[in-house]
Parts: sequence; C-alpha cells; structure tokens
Amino acid sequence: MTSPEGGRTSVGVPRETAPGERRVALVPGVVERLCAQGLQVVVEAGAGQAALIPDDAFAKAGASIGDPWSADVVVKVDPPSAAEIDRLSTGSVLIGFLAPLTEPDIAEQLRVAGVLGFALELVPRISRAQSMDALSSQANVAGYRAVLLAANECTRFFPMLTTAAGTVKPASVLVLGVGVAGLQALATAKRLGARTTGYDVRPEVADQVRSVGAKWLDLGVAAVGEGGYARELTEAERAEQTHRLNSAISGFDVVITTALVPGSPAPKLVPAEAVRRMRPGSVIVDLAGAAGGNCELSEPGRTVVDHEITIATPLNLPATMPEHASELYARNVQALLESMLVDGRLAPDFEDEVLAATCITRPDPTRASTTG
Repeated sequence: MTSPEGGRTSVGVPRETAPGERRVALVPGVVERLCAQGLQVVVEAGAGQAALIPDDAFAKAGASIGDPWSADVVVKVDPPSAAEIDRLSTGSVLIGFLAPLTEPDIAEQLRVAGVLGFALELVPRISRAQSMDALSSQANVAGYRAVLLAANECTRFFPMLTTAAGTVKPASVLVLGVGVAGLQALATAKRLGARTTGYDVRPEVADQVRSVGAKWLDLGVAAVGEGGYARELTEAERAEQTHRLNSAISGFDVVITTALVPGSPAPKLVPAEAVRRMRPGSVIVDLAGAAGGNCELSEPGRTVVDHEITIATPLNLPATMPEHASELYARNVQALLESMLVDGRLAPDFEDEVLAATCITRPDPTRASTTG
C-alpha cells in the first residue's frame, strides 16, 4: 500500500483511555522530526496531558490538534478498544501494543475493519531492530521503578551505613528473571548500595548479571527457548527449581520477579512456603502481574502483606513514569514508522523481516480504501 496520491502521509496520535495509562505514543521532539520529513501529524486534544505535555508543545513541534482517527497511520500505546477500532479508516495503519498473543480478537477486528496492524510486541530481537524494541524500552522503566518501589516498602536500608552508632549491613536483593527489566533492576539496586544476585533459567545470561556487578545464583536448572526468551519448564524441572528456590529465597531482604513466557501464564517461581520463610519486613515486587504473577501470593494490581512480608504486584509500571517512558516509546514508534516510508510516503515492504514479523493483519486488497 502507499499513501494517498499527491498528499502527505498523515499520522494520528489519540489520547490513551485505558485506566491508569499516562503515556502518549509520540512526544514533541519526535513529532518535529516526522514533520521535517514531510509527514502531517494530528494529535488529539489532551493526548499528552497525563504525561505533562501540553497541546501547545505539540503545536509548536508542527502538529495540528484535531481528530487523529482518520489519519493514514494511527499510533497508540495500549491495545485499541472495539470502539476505537470502529473509528479507524479502511486501509489505514495502526502501530502499537496490540496484544496478539493474549487478545487475538483484536487482530480479527482489525482484519475485518481492513486495517494494517503492526504489533510492537513482535519486534524481533535482532540488532537492526533494537531501536524499534518497545518491549525492551518499557521494561527498562519497569525494572528501575520496581527497585524504587521495593526500597520504599522495605523496612531496612539498601546501602551499608557506617555511623557513630555502628554499621548497618546492606540489604540483599535477588532478581528472578534477568531480561531487560531484571538487568535494570539489578543495576539500580546496586546503585542504591544493595548486595545483588540474579537468577534465570537461561544460564547464558550469567555473564550479563555479573556485568552489572551482581552475583549469579546457580540452581542447576536451565530452560533456553527461542528468540532470547525462556521456554516453559517440564514438570520435573519445575519441581527441582521450586525446591532449590525455596531454600535460596529465604536469605534475601528483597525479591524482584520479572519472569515471563510470551503468550503463557507467568511461571510461579515464588511459592507461599518460600514467602513465609523470609525474614519479617522483607519485600517481594512481582512484575509479572499482568500474566498472573510469579509469586503464588501475588494479587495483581495490589500490595498485600502476608506473614509480615510485603508483596507488591504493580501493573503497568512504565505508566508511572510517563515523561521518559513516552519519550522512549515514541522513538521506538518513529523507528518502525520510518522503516515503512519511501520518500516520505507510506510504502511498507513486507519482504523486510521486521515488518513481516510485526504485521498481524493485512487488509484485503480488493477492499476500497477510505483513507485520505
């Protein structure tokens, strides 16, 4: 497909409507760069308000304030609702987190609507696509924020303190699952002065854990999957992992869990027995709440206390840091969008492995386009 003959490709930025969502898909700096390439950007009034970006900032960057839904390309953060899909034009492009593995009905609705959908969750983890990897950029925010949450909930200092009254030992932090979020959590906890340890079922990431100054917890259970993710453990492996983690977890003041298997429920790494063996006042921060949580006692979206152990299971932590999270996300969107442009016009090449991997719907070419 190409953009309308003789017209500029238009990009629409709607206001996010999901509860608690404060991010916006584009920021003024990215809008300015897109406009400089000849694109027309339309931002819905108030789209950046929750991220502390006023409409005037978008206007100064070259955007117009108006209806974004009739644009050639609509860029979002959260998956669209059915009502939002109805507002998209036939033949248009939608870029955002589209939940293809967990909410397949969205892809079907986009197909029926004749919309070309690109899911940022499916950006392949290859060198050329790093600038488009929104999962990683937002995971960095989540990992950082998780440590601040843990430090706030913990009853003990993170760093070692030497005072006239004596020396306080540093807190010990264990991170389970050391992808992007986990590594950021380890690095942030280390900066706060904690003693840090990382664990993952993929033994090849041990060097990455050590590279951020943390120790590697070797439980002798490995589950290497495709695409840089972990695979699901077998029943025997899961039982062995649980037994060994039960023993290891009790020795830490803070446990942060980030383990996810794409399209599957989060693995239960922290059973109730292990929680109740921890020292009173310890903290668990479970970043896998959207997929059910890594801790058996987690309640997604809530912070609970069980046997004097605080278990926080926040949802959508990146939305709690909307300024920088939006800035990073906008750069990911910009990189993907620019890969679809030829001389400023929309012309996605489906021979491109990144576009082929991220595209979840392609409209029937026999349908009449109503874009433009």
